Amino acid sequence: MSQRINDVVRLCCELSANQQIKTTVKGSSKGAVAAGGLAFAGGLVGGPLGIAVGGAVGGLLGCWMTSGQFKPLPQIIMELTPVQQQKLYVDIMAIIGGGVVAPYIGDDVWNPWEDEQANALSALHKQREAFRQYQERIDKNRPKRYKVQIWGKAAIGLYLWEHILEGPLNPTDIQAQWREGEIQVGKIDFSFYTGPAVIQGHVPLDTDSVVLVLNGREQQKISYATRWLQHVQTLMQFHAVNRVAVVLLGSERCTNDWISPYLRRHGGFVDLLFLVYDSPWVNDKDVFQWPLGVATYRQFPVVMPNSHMVSSTRPFLCNFLGTVYKNSSRETLMGILKQTGLDKECITTGREKWLPQETVESLRRYQTALAQSELTLCPVGINTECYRIYEACAYGSVPVVEDMVTPGGCSAARSSPLRLLKAAGAPFIFLKDWKELPGLLEKEKMMSHEERTERRRRLLEWYSSFRQQMKDRFTEVLEETFFKNS
Repeated sequence: MSQRINDVVRLCCELSANQQIKTTVKGSSKGAVAAGGLAFAGGLVGGPLGIAVGGAVGGLLGCWMTSGQFKPLPQIIMELTPVQQQKLYVDIMAIIGGGVVAPYIGDDVWNPWEDEQANALSALHKQREAFRQYQERIDKNRPKRYKVQIWGKAAIGLYLWEHILEGPLNPTDIQAQWREGEIQVGKIDFSFYTGPAVIQGHVPLDTDSVVLVLNGREQQKISYATRWLQHVQTLMQFHAVNRVAVVLLGSERCTNDWISPYLRRHGGFVDLLFLVYDSPWVNDKDVFQWPLGVATYRQFPVVMPNSHMVSSTRPFLCNFLGTVYKNSSRETLMGILKQTGLDKECITTGREKWLPQETVESLRRYQTALAQSELTLCPVGINTECYRIYEACAYGSVPVVEDMVTPGGCSAARSSPLRLLKAAGAPFIFLKDWKELPGLLEKEKMMSHEERTERRRRLLEWYSSFRQQMKDRFTEVLEETFFKNS
């Protein structure tokens, strides 16, 4: 028998001779762990077979504890094969190293493994410390990620999600009652929820950071938006939400006082406000200007540029399809086109009443007009910024914009109107008066195909770059405001 097994037998003799230890091991929770947790079932088999099947220590203790008279441990050990004896020694050392049996050996009892136990514990401690330091290095070098939910309760949410963030939506059916998607941008994992079935209290909240997309253009919409803000405020009171941003389709006259009390700087809880139109509130600290985008509520799609869009010959100089209000600049524009005969070289369709929804056919005609025209005429409405500007960009038709500040509370600074687009270097044509249009169109006739192709390419590239800028800006502002100190 090897010296190691002699040591085991010697210890077992002392254990067998000590009735108190027997009773303690049999009745204690640690004894149960040793016998049952390791391989108690093997011990129930009995004898060396149980030890081989169930594990050396479990079998040993199982035989010892379940035998009516406590069969002497040395006798059990002597019945083992050399391979089983070696396994027993290894397992006992593991248990002593783990602190299962060692506590039952008093100070006055000889411990044959004292030096080996100390060395094993020291090595184990070093391994654990090395692993802990390794994990710390991994965690330190791993880029930290954050979760943000976007609740789209206004149509501009689709422009944010599909056109700016370029996120997917499931199901793809635009009539679906509930649509959602996920995308990673920068350090943020965004999830988006939209549709009529997305109601208060039914969004699966898995983060404390929320972006709420709202419509505040008219009183009915404001009432609806207010209810959502109050819902989020309740979630904050219960600490389910801690960080809030709002993307708001504001008033075309920039009268948005109703939301002011909800802003954190006025004692509210909204950390960030992304606001459409040239509001004087914009300070690029907690209020940022946001683009109006395309009319997603009329199902205007995400348009993917292609080579044909750039290089094709377009049969029309310009287009204007829209509502013509009495005594408006739109009426002036249509009159000038008819008087000069230029309406024959442009696609023009006017209607007297605004319609909130397009039919499949009217949307197709509108998209065709954009794709077949060099220029898209963009007269002012209640505000200078209109969906038509962005829709023209999507098809490479250069917007001709009436550069005039409209009545109301919007900024009248030199950079207005269209402050955001001008700051981004929009390659548009700006006119102060539609009387300048005939001269402009005459110059257009003189342009070569190559010049027009190059201009289209620049416009499409600019629009793609602009959306990327908005994407970067949106995520960077959220990261800076929401997670800077995380």
